[in-house]
Amino acid sequence: MIADWINTTFASFDYALLEFFHTLALSASFILNPLMEFLSIIGDNGYFGFAIAIALMLFPKTRKWGAAVFLSILVGAVFTNLAIKNIVARPRPYASDVAVFTEWWAYVGAHLESEFSFPSGHTTAAMASMTALCIAAPKKVGKWLVAPSILYVILMGAARNYLVVHYPTDVIAAFVVGGIAAIVAVILAKLIWKLLESHADLKLFAFALEFDIRKLFVKKKNAQAAQETDGDQDLE
Repeated sequence: MIADWINTTFASFDYALLEFFHTLALSASFILNPLMEFLSIIGDNGYFGFAIAIALMLFPKTRKWGAAVFLSILVGAVFTNLAIKNIVARPRPYASDVAVFTEWWAYVGAHLESEFSFPSGHTTAAMASMTALCIAAPKKVGKWLVAPSILYVILMGAARNYLVVHYPTDVIAAFVVGGIAAIVAVILAKLIWKLLESHADLKLFAFALEFDIRKLFVKKKNAQAAQETDGDQDLE
């Protein structure tokens, strides 16, 4: 089995890093637990990345950028949850034959996770969304996003190891898968935009290109102003 080969080949590496995070947990006396749990919550199903994507897609100038981020999470999920996890079928560290992993896992809260371990879905989503965010953004903006994006991805991977729900090799694999997913998503977004722009005469496609959330508030404000004007005229 692939999982057995990975466990055997990288046993020392995975053990050393998980031991480091356990030592960190012992030294911090649970202080880091809320942070690691929070990161896992916002990273679940790519929630944080989806929130960024949706916010960007509300405005015409950033819609293509947001679409790339949105697609990157979906592509990453297909690669990870629908394909690789089931093919490799690697059990979680706390469900392995290494008893000490179960002890470390219990110490930081015993968070149960579904599905298999390899690669990390949380880290894949984080890597995919942040990479797509930086690549698809205008160069002037993208360069300022690189450092916080890297920090977020590293912290997400660290959180999954800290909570002992993933091996370090799960996280490293997720970096690779997430990066590939981001590139695929950016290419898909460009192709979709070419299609939309080439058929901009169609109402649905024009709406997808031109919709601006700000116009809804402008219309509402104008409607309220009109009602107030009508009210003043009635009083006269």
